[in-house]
This record gives sequence, structure tokens and C-alpha cells, in this order.
Amino acid sequence: MPLSPEEPQIHESAQGPRTTPAPSRSAQTPRPVPGPRPAAPPRPGRPGPARPAPAQRTQREQAKPLPKASDAPASAPQLQIIPAPAKGALDAAEEAVDLLLDSGRAPGEILLVTTGDLHPWAAHELSFGEDAYWAQHDAGDDVFYTDATRAARVSARPVVVVAVNGGSDAVITQTLPVTRARAGVLMIVCGDPQLANTALGAGV
Repeated sequence: MPLSPEEPQIHESAQGPRTTPAPSRSAQTPRPVPGPRPAAPPRPGRPGPARPAPAQRTQREQAKPLPKASDAPASAPQLQIIPAPAKGALDAAEEAVDLLLDSGRAPGEILLVTTGDLHPWAAHELSFGEDAYWAQHDAGDDVFYTDATRAARVSARPVVVVAVNGGSDAVITQTLPVTRARAGVLMIVCGDPQLANTALGAGV
């Protein structure tokens, strides 16, 4: 029966609010995509600039997992060689230090030696003079960075990491045996494997 003009027409939308069934599962918040690793903040007891994060390399050498101290023979430190070009040796050494710290090594157990240019931390500390620099070494509460010209003066530490980032073959072949004598349980060499094996008289 048609409606007269006086009778209001009732639309479906006017019949009150329509309840919409709640979704069975709320939408998940997307996880953030991890970006480049930020620079490591300076640890207590070490003044100077923060240790820079390792640079991104287009062709990254895949390093073998760092061995634990319990895997090392009692008579001599275990030797691990991480292949790296001279320009990338310091980055590879920094990554090795990061892995050691992440695995539970105390910072004071690690020594990093460069055969070429000084590590930026060592250069910064030496700007305050040799006395302040060696005071950091004697404190023994953080990773200590030195170079081939000072390697004979450093005390032994459980782990020694060597970055073969330059220097003549003669300097490298003299430095590696000296630094090996400073390693208690583990020595990691980041550089040319053939040169390292020749200097240390070992095949890895």
C-alpha cells in the first residue's frame, strides 16, 4: 500500500545503530625493520670518543665463530686468522672485539694491536701524553689499543686481536710473534692469511 505524503518514510539506516561484529583478531603492529647498528657508547672508565661501529662492507668476509677459552690448548694460545685486506683489517678487528664482548669477555681481557695506523682511540689517548696513555693500560679495566711500535711494552692479556692494517712485511713478521707471546688463550689475526702464516710459522 503506497504511503501518503503525510506519513514519514522510515529508512533502514534510521532503525538505530547497527553493531558491527568486532574483528576476531586485532591488527598486529608491524615490527620495525632493523637499520645500521649504532655506534657503541663509550664504556665507563674509557675517556675519549666512542668506538665507531664497523663500516658496512660490500663483500664481507665470513668469519668463523670465535672459539671459547676452554677450547684453547693449555700450552699455547689458539690462533684464528680472519682474511681481510689492509683497508678492511681494522673493521674486521673491531667486529672480532664486539663478538668477544658479546660472548661475555671482560673488556680488560682484550688487547687490540695495529701494524699500521693507530686505532683512533689510541691516537686520542696519546694526544694527552704517553703517561696518560699507559695509565689506561695499567688500569686494565678496558680494551687497550696499541700499535706495532709499542707492542713489546704491553702486558699479556687472555685475548689479543691484531689488525694487519699496513706496515711493511718486516714490521708485520716481527710484530705477530711478539703479540702472540702476549696472548693467554686466543690470538686473532685480521689480515692476509699467507703473510700471517709465514710470520707465525703455522698453518690455519
